[in-house]
Amino acid sequence: MSNTRDDPTLDVRQRSQTNFDFQENIQMNVIAKIGDKIEFRTNYNTEATFDFENKLNLRYEGDEDEILQLVEAGDVNLPLNSTLITGSQSLFGIKTKMRFGKVTVTTIFSEQESETSTITVQGGAQTHDFLLKADEYESDKHFFISHYFRDNYQDALRDLPIVSSSINITKIEVWVTNIGSAVTENRNIVAFTDIGENRVIFNNQVQPRTFPRAYYPDTQSNNLFDIVDSSKVRNLDGINNYLLSEGFLPGEDFSKVELARKLGPSEYSFNSKLGFISLNSRLNENQTLAIAYQYQVIGDSSVLQVGEFSDEGITGQDALIVKLLKSTHVNTLNPIWDLMMKNVYSLSAYQVNREDFTLNILYSGDENGVPTGYFEEGPFNGKPLIQVFNLDNLNNQQNPVPDGVFDFLDNATTQGGTINSSNGRIFFPVLEPFGSYLSKALDSLGYSDLAEKYGYDSLYTLTKTGAQQYAEKNKFLISGYYKSQSGSEISLNALNVPQGSVTVTAGGVPLSENVDYTVDYTLGRVKIINEGILNSGTPINVKLESNSMFSIQTKRLMGTHVDFDLSRDFHIGGTLLNLHERPLTQKVNYGNDPISNTIWGMDYSYQTESRFITKLVDALPFISTSAKSNIAVDGEFAHFIPGHSKAVGSTGTSYIDDFEGTKSTIDMKNFGTWFLASTPQFQDNLFPEAQDTSLAYGYNRAKLSWYTIDPSVFYDKNSNIRPENITNDELSDNFVRQILEDEVSDRDIPNGESMNISVLNVAYYPEIRGPYNYDVTPTNFSAGINANGTLNEPQSRWGGMMRKIETSDFEAANIEYIEFWVMNPFADGEASNIGGGDLYFNLGDISEDVLKDSRKAYEHGLPITVNPTIDDFDTTKWGRVPNKLDLVQSFSNEAGA
Repeated sequence: MSNTRDDPTLDVRQRSQTNFDFQENIQMNVIAKIGDKIEFRTNYNTEATFDFENKLNLRYEGDEDEILQLVEAGDVNLPLNSTLITGSQSLFGIKTKMRFGKVTVTTIFSEQESETSTITVQGGAQTHDFLLKADEYESDKHFFISHYFRDNYQDALRDLPIVSSSINITKIEVWVTNIGSAVTENRNIVAFTDIGENRVIFNNQVQPRTFPRAYYPDTQSNNLFDIVDSSKVRNLDGINNYLLSEGFLPGEDFSKVELARKLGPSEYSFNSKLGFISLNSRLNENQTLAIAYQYQVIGDSSVLQVGEFSDEGITGQDALIVKLLKSTHVNTLNPIWDLMMKNVYSLSAYQVNREDFTLNILYSGDENGVPTGYFEEGPFNGKPLIQVFNLDNLNNQQNPVPDGVFDFLDNATTQGGTINSSNGRIFFPVLEPFGSYLSKALDSLGYSDLAEKYGYDSLYTLTKTGAQQYAEKNKFLISGYYKSQSGSEISLNALNVPQGSVTVTAGGVPLSENVDYTVDYTLGRVKIINEGILNSGTPINVKLESNSMFSIQTKRLMGTHVDFDLSRDFHIGGTLLNLHERPLTQKVNYGNDPISNTIWGMDYSYQTESRFITKLVDALPFISTSAKSNIAVDGEFAHFIPGHSKAVGSTGTSYIDDFEGTKSTIDMKNFGTWFLASTPQFQDNLFPEAQDTSLAYGYNRAKLSWYTIDPSVFYDKNSNIRPENITNDELSDNFVRQILEDEVSDRDIPNGESMNISVLNVAYYPEIRGPYNYDVTPTNFSAGINANGTLNEPQSRWGGMMRKIETSDFEAANIEYIEFWVMNPFADGEASNIGGGDLYFNLGDISEDVLKDSRKAYEHGLPITVNPTIDDFDTTKWGRVPNKLDLVQSFSNEAGA
């Protein structure tokens, strides 16, 4: 199969590739027999998703009077009648069965390929516990659309279930930074922090209007657009320069987003009364969230609006002006930080039932170490914390009488309440429950010392990562349990369950398959068909084996089971099994300890007909039996002996933390990830030309090169491809020589194994003109050039390179420092330049506008015709640039391109 790609980004030899397509897929199902006793079965498919889907079994079955009754190799099982020792249905190994008169001995030596789990349900619903800390609120998903709604949130929910709000939001559009390819609902947007705000304003230039216009959110609530000319922000190309000149900072006062995506109605929910939205998916740190909305005040026919909608006639590439809710800049002092709701907690559940739902707020104090549901001092001494935080104000009849039970008020995301049962979200009816709300409540009662003790204000004034550094304040817990949706079907959370591996008990009594329940082994579901068991509310336990899909740890199961048939009605059995795990390494983490457990036990069963009981029942008046009576007696016991694998030592050593993974690094040496840097901004003393929009923007750029020297070409003494003009003396120069690991490494290097370290070489030539430097004569920003073409005053010049870092949240990733080694520039002796140079690292949002024109320069956006017209491209001071949206990252396949 040959494939040719006329792609100029590829090497000529890589544009054409030829590969052989062998079509080696195999799918077979074989059954072979040798005589009457030997049978071979296999089911093999090369396209099977998991290994357990392929089966292999070789079986020898003896006659009834032979000692050797059965020998199996391959996929085998070990079913046992005991409920304490259950055996296994998914094994790979050897199994034998021998009979000595009335004694049958079954022996197995195998590897276990399945995992055992237990599911408990009651009344057809599974019960799940939850425990959340105060700092586990759901971040970057729930947002107020204005400070007006945030300020009125607590008052609106004060008298739940009644929501006191005079607002009705009638139209809304939500925009996010698009990740991936463009979709149909893409528009350029510019989002302002202060639009629609009249109470909390970030930029000092922006002032609120006078009453009544200033009361409700509206695009004209302040004088933002008296300062900003809306016609000048339609074109994203020049918006940064324009708004910077007006005193507005990108990422703080505004954010521009090219080809933002409009969310569909199914991707979020919004509360039309309380003014907040809940996204289905959490936003990334590098995504912007913006909104436009329209609403009415009850009793007033006028329509108020914040932002612009996509159907208002603003078309093409013109940007929509919208309200900023989340920026790529995380600044907790910016008012939009408060627009993110921090009082919503996820139970990681769906379809939560009101029945038997329990939620409590606990405080884990230092006095007794046991979490309690109340404070033990102050004005709230002994009062349940769910009442302190307004989660219990009603009884079962919705009367305003606390009853000590969580107020289950559903549909919080759309109507207002305390829970959204469909996706398992808890909404506190107060803004900052463990912070300002609690602190103000205690302060107002004269307990400022307790407000300081219990208040967790940093949870809301800092980022979540920053707040977690104050562990002594993180003492509140949200605990409880819930039931999933009731029904006769029980999901086993597994697929392709081995046949016969599911056992079901109700109140400890074993149930019969196809009588009390049925099992769908393919989809992993149990259906209770005995309605009496469901209606009784008896706890149902389902024990099952599920095939391990991704397990890489070896588990060996071996043992023996003996059956002794004393008579046709009386059976005695004995079992001895050992399950041994072999770890991948000798160093195992705590909780992943490899086991070597042994269990042994005995069981018996007696069953017989009883004519006496039949006659006794028949003797009762008005009763006549039609079937014989039976007596059944079963009993069993087991002894479990825990142990551990000898691979982790005689004492079973496991590691809580070996600190080997405490340091994670981001390699910055790959030269291919670095690009020519733009002129650094906001450092006028070093780069006075940074805000200039003329060619002077690049006047001080000197030549900078970065590269990696291939050791196999230049440092290998036996290399025959090294250029002849490069001598060994030149390669031994400190600035280009090979660096070995033992020069900088702090670990032991085995003798003779010192390896070359890949080095990022950076060469800076301050007297040589850099790219896009058109400096000739001295200007206000530069010193011009000398007669020989070199740059004058090289000490005033600079060179730079930049790259992206995938990890953008340094605080959450705990990135603390930059570690680098620099070759001593004076190692060869005294140099003429004894002052050295300066090396700067700038971290954060960095402009990629290397040629300052606020335009993207991409080759595949330029016209491919021989004689393009002036409408096919735009021209800036730097040259031709595309005037079409960058939708596809590829070149045209048309002829002549």
